[in-house]
Amino acid sequence: MERFAGRGRLDWWANQSTCLETYDVDLTVTDDAAGTWQATGRHAHALDATRREGWDFLMEMDPHFSLAFPGEDRGGITVRVAEDEDGTLTLVEAADWDGSASVTFDLT
Repeated sequence: MERFAGRGRLDWWANQSTCLETYDVDLTVTDDAAGTWQATGRHAHALDATRREGWDFLMEMDPHFSLAFPGEDRGGITVRVAEDEDGTLTLVEAADWDGSASVTFDLT
């Protein structure tokens, strides 16, 4: 793949069998001669207040998602997602991510 422009899906997995949330994203993915790829995009649909709260919560807990392309049931690429103030998403492959995160939050 040298370039892909289209719809993808970000899945946030709590464990290997539980996907807590899915977000459709419009992406542009490119790769260079060395095979390093970069992706930028936006949420395909504006997030309402509830979905925005869920997105922000998951991003704060751990910004790693599984990226799935059209026709894939389950994404095979783990990415770290960053969101700019204007809503632009930047995805970076996180091949060395081991699936663990240290999460601390206060329920009071």
